[in-house]
Amino acid sequence: MCGICGKYNFSNRAVERRELEKMARSIRHRGPDDEGYHLDGPVGLGFRRLSIIDLEGGHQPMSDQEKTTWVVFNGEIYNFQELRTELEGFGHVFQTRCDTEVIVHGYKQWGDEVLNRLNGMFGLAVWDAVRRRLLLARDAFGIKLVYYREQGGSLWFGSEIRAVCAGMGNERPEADPEALSLFLRYRYTPSPYTAVKGVCKLAPGTKLVVEDGACQTSRWYRFAPTPFVPHKSAAEAGEELLDLYRKAVRRQLVSDVPLGLLLSGGNDSGLLLALMNENGADWRTFTVGYGESFAYDELGDAEESARILKSRHTSVRISRAIFEQELSNIVGSLEEPIATSSIVPMYFVCQRAREDVKVCLVGQGPDELFGGYPRHLYARYGAAWSTVPRWARVPVERAAALLPRNERLQRGLYALGSDGPKNYYERILSLLPAEQIDGLFWDGLLKSDSGERLTECWADFLDLAPDTDELGKLQFAEIRSTLPDELLMYADKLSMAHSLELRVPFLDKDVVEYAERLPADLKVRNGVGKWLHKQVCREFLPKSIVARPKRGFAMNVVDSWFRDTLGGTMASTFEDDSASIYQFLRPAAVRQLYTDHAAGRRDNHKVLFSLIVLEEWLKGLSVGEVAAV
Repeated sequence: MCGICGKYNFSNRAVERRELEKMARSIRHRGPDDEGYHLDGPVGLGFRRLSIIDLEGGHQPMSDQEKTTWVVFNGEIYNFQELRTELEGFGHVFQTRCDTEVIVHGYKQWGDEVLNRLNGMFGLAVWDAVRRRLLLARDAFGIKLVYYREQGGSLWFGSEIRAVCAGMGNERPEADPEALSLFLRYRYTPSPYTAVKGVCKLAPGTKLVVEDGACQTSRWYRFAPTPFVPHKSAAEAGEELLDLYRKAVRRQLVSDVPLGLLLSGGNDSGLLLALMNENGADWRTFTVGYGESFAYDELGDAEESARILKSRHTSVRISRAIFEQELSNIVGSLEEPIATSSIVPMYFVCQRAREDVKVCLVGQGPDELFGGYPRHLYARYGAAWSTVPRWARVPVERAAALLPRNERLQRGLYALGSDGPKNYYERILSLLPAEQIDGLFWDGLLKSDSGERLTECWADFLDLAPDTDELGKLQFAEIRSTLPDELLMYADKLSMAHSLELRVPFLDKDVVEYAERLPADLKVRNGVGKWLHKQVCREFLPKSIVARPKRGFAMNVVDSWFRDTLGGTMASTFEDDSASIYQFLRPAAVRQLYTDHAAGRRDNHKVLFSLIVLEEWLKGLSVGEVAAV
């Protein structure tokens, strides 16, 4: 795991080394072990390394023996050994044991098609010195990131926004109101948008090519799932899924440095630990909690899982005081505002894990793949609701409106009233309707209504899943947007803030492509989500673990702290006319959200938390935190 950066001058003006050094220095936390640079006239590549595989031989930028192809790469290629064997069969000669080198030779052999042969996570740049061609790419499911900016005859790129900003000289980053409206609606900013004006991020599974003086982005990952024929039985699908899980875990345990697991106490990380035990023993595990005073705390659950599965376990405890004190630092590490409360425990568990290991596995993915969220129930059974006569639906919707604290139910019913799939996706994923979010902004700040912007971001992949059912279509979009641009984005930033690599076995390419071919009844059955995944869990975990509710590092405790804090320090933000958010938002509209929440008329804690995160982010932006070197 590392950090990459670079610059390309369309005018053919030579890139200066000091520019690259400044960019690389801004992301030193991503790679404290080594640095490297390659300059070739108008192009410059920079690199910071966190050494994981081939500690002595993995220096980057890396090239072939003829110095015609240069690569900087952030991530891991899990099938690099198989690819190496195949490439050696074509006559390629390798100089290292590092996975980076298969990208070098793979590009020489297959060109851009090498991207489709890689099973792993990556943000990479390839400089083809013969063709004078630059290729940037982000992995299929967006586990790693690539940011870029094109302006004034130059292109800057990097693993983080701060690297791009560091290459822009004294120009101060500015917030993009259009992106902020998306953030307030969805709690994250979908690719290719970022909250920083002029800076874009490559969407998962896409590439950017610079050739003949022009930049062009396109989708390289175009997997189109088709249902299995004949339909797989539950037993057959369970066996095949388990086999894929085992292979993915085995691949992702390859490391030349200590490796552990973030253990939340639930099914997903428990299954990972059980599968890790088939390949070793005495693994280090880490969880985060809040102490015995919280009934929703999962420290005890995680400790029981660790005892049953025989890991060396460490618990991390945080308090409300730490939450309030460190929120601004956490938001600064993210670079873009993300408003899920799990950013707080994730930051601290990664910080503690790095004291003992350099790499951790994490159990993200099964919720999106197999239907673990309430919105998946709506997608699974929504067709039945649409057949209910309008006269019968109206009383239910009115009754839901009288339950101000049942935000999920209201949002679900609002989504089920959509006039088509795209409108449904917009509604089910949003905190508030587009018109209500846009109404928070000062007149003239937003160019257009934001209602269709999310599905516009999905335009190049939505047509790839015509044969899947309605649940499958929603999940297909989530895997390529909400998961990478929210959950995986903050996991990358908060782990690498502590120089810790996170690996996500359940998002192995083979696992995802298999799950996307399965029907809805193997994912959500009898009102129970993640049905097939839980069947696999039952083969390894006792009932006491399988039956536990999903807690996600007990983020509900953070929600509770935030609700309490709204009556004190954080509430003062909304009353302060000089607050940074009021550069963009109308104070009266924001205060109405707070008043309705405090009076119990609406459950607005999610959007209010988003506003607090936005305030912290804007304050950091005003002092140049994003561009800090």
